[in-house]
Amino acid sequence: MVPDVSTGSRTRGLLSYLYGPGRRDEHTDPHIVAAFAMPGIPDPGRAPLDQHHALLDELADYLDQPVRVREQRTGKKVPQHVWHCPVRTAPGDRYLTDEEWAQVARRVVHATGIAPDGDDAGCRWIAVRHAEDHIHIMATSVREDGRRPRTNRDGQRAQAECRKIEAELGLRRIKSGDFTAAPTPTSAEQAKAQRAGNTETTREWLRDQAYAAAAAARDETEYFSTLSALGISIKYRLGPQTGDTTGYSLAAPDDTNRHGEPIYFSGSTLAPDLSINRLRERLNAHNATDQPTADTAGPSPWDQADTALRNLHASLLDQEADSSRDQDGVIQAQAAAFGELLHNAAATAPAHARAELRAAAASFNRANRSAIRAEHRSAAALRTAAKELFHALGSGNDGGAAVAGLLSTAVLTLIALARWNETRSHRQQAAAAHQTLVHLRTAYQQAAEPVLADLASRTPSPQTAQRYATDLRATIPEHTTSILADPAWPALATTLAKAESTGQKPRHALAAIARQRELDTADHPAEVLNWRLHHQTTERHAARVRAASARPHRNTSTGAPADTTGSTLPHTAQADRQMPAKRH
Repeated sequence: MVPDVSTGSRTRGLLSYLYGPGRRDEHTDPHIVAAFAMPGIPDPGRAPLDQHHALLDELADYLDQPVRVREQRTGKKVPQHVWHCPVRTAPGDRYLTDEEWAQVARRVVHATGIAPDGDDAGCRWIAVRHAEDHIHIMATSVREDGRRPRTNRDGQRAQAECRKIEAELGLRRIKSGDFTAAPTPTSAEQAKAQRAGNTETTREWLRDQAYAAAAAARDETEYFSTLSALGISIKYRLGPQTGDTTGYSLAAPDDTNRHGEPIYFSGSTLAPDLSINRLRERLNAHNATDQPTADTAGPSPWDQADTALRNLHASLLDQEADSSRDQDGVIQAQAAAFGELLHNAAATAPAHARAELRAAAASFNRANRSAIRAEHRSAAALRTAAKELFHALGSGNDGGAAVAGLLSTAVLTLIALARWNETRSHRQQAAAAHQTLVHLRTAYQQAAEPVLADLASRTPSPQTAQRYATDLRATIPEHTTSILADPAWPALATTLAKAESTGQKPRHALAAIARQRELDTADHPAEVLNWRLHHQTTERHAARVRAASARPHRNTSTGAPADTTGSTLPHTAQADRQMPAKRH
């Protein structure tokens, strides 16, 4: 059961909508199911058609009477005096009778402070039903005694009461929230998007662009310049004394009101963590030395991000073993940085995986917000690695394997983050994490399948593969059967051969990888081993290159392993990296 509190200023206008045909003729049999005392005023929905408009005028005058009295007494207009709260059951819920909806309405106006039980001086209100699955509660927010009602946190209180009603009436239990969700588009915004032929509303489009820009930005100036480059108009709110920026609003390039003026949405109304203060907490959590810098002698940005993600995965596994919550602020910060990594991966990954990565990043926007205050400085390493994906000049010539390896680690990390949210009763965040997982797994498969197929096509001789199987039994006996049965075993054998050609001993390499614990939760252990071995070989080579370049007056040549993955896939060029496209 979902309530949605809003306010307005046109009593007669809202009544016309409630008793009208609806935007798509979806309103049937509009009638009042519950109300404040209405002496002598008939229900417009039960009156003859020729009396309909006159009765709507009379009902509007009756509801507005306390408002007019207050305005005459104070000499000031009452702002936003129309209180509106639709309450809707979930798809699949049973039919509620008018009497049951009346009970729902009375409980909601009591819980929100509009008309407390036993208070004869409460606000005037009605509850109109014009469909099977919802009612509209409408009130004028001036009490009979001339005071304004105490409706602070009315949306939260309505939600809490609906959770109780669901349990008592046997309705679907909506996941309890922590009031960190982003505002949903209004019905007017949705209708406008449909008329324009857009699949998302302006609010949703701006939110996606703002998240993507924040993920890539290294400072506040870069955040706003990126949004401007996308054609988004920015309006700054300045402090009256200092002139400092205290807030901002965004407008899409093609979204105007009837006067042709841009329609602005403040950062905080796009999402709580897009407010100027929350943005600054993340952007200012880095020291200058933490900013991304190109390192031609080091691992690729994808490998660097993979390392940071594996550290996060290990931390999450440690948290599962430790019931204390001392590190919750750290994990929450890491979750936010993980979200930034998804956005930047979506902008820079091979083209065939970008759509699913964008969907994963959008889904995870809900998963990375909770009531836990994030300690953003603790996530500097992962956040810097995430930004490096977007800003690095190059990422080596094995991008296909590096991308697949990172996404493999991201899947395991996301599973652990979902469990972390579940243990803390973050139901909406956990649900969003599971939704993200669907998209992320698809993106991983899109990135991994061509690389694994290329590796499998060049598997070593049966004798060599058998030797590696013996090494597996000696080092990872508990996983050997599942690894050898994995379709990716031929690809892993090729990667083992390449690692061995660079001087690594297969048993030592396998033992080191097995200690990283990902195999315990992996659906395809051979794939996990393959990417970990690739990552380990890449790190070894990068360390040798750095050591060689640090030696003065030496002409040392340290050859790169000849394609440590055997992949012949082309690397995604810097020119292919994209921010989300402008709205059409």
